[in-house]
Amino acid sequence: MNSPLPLPIDVNTVRTLIPHRYPFLLVDKVVALDTEARTIVAHKNVSINEPFFQGHFPTQPIMPGVLIIEALAQAGGVLTQLSLGRDAQSKLFYLVKVDNVRFMKQVVPGDVLELHVQVKRVIRNMAVYYGEAKVDGEVVAHAEVLCAGTRE
Repeated sequence: MNSPLPLPIDVNTVRTLIPHRYPFLLVDKVVALDTEARTIVAHKNVSINEPFFQGHFPTQPIMPGVLIIEALAQAGGVLTQLSLGRDAQSKLFYLVKVDNVRFMKQVVPGDVLELHVQVKRVIRNMAVYYGEAKVDGEVVAHAEVLCAGTRE
């Protein structure tokens, strides 16, 4: 795979690439990256200490689906930043549309959420990504996300 940085890419390096911070940084590590094929595989370690588990749901903690989609979008952001050689201080990209979302299985504390994302197309300052979230190799959610960048 073609990667501008040695793999795995740790959370400290991820923090230099996207502006998200705790408790909203949802990419812990990049384990595979191919900038030519425009694909990335990243991990989110799901811990019982996540603040959202206090209310979702206290007696049966489940990672909210919207956060799984956000994690896929963040992995796409890391891919874009690495592909373009940019950092977190570069122009921001915002999630503007989500299509074809499906949740197949619950994500719970102790799971390692694998984020498989590829760029489907780039149109001016926008990118369409397809992402699959997996746990133990099984797809738990998938979606297409559209992100638009701020104008320079």
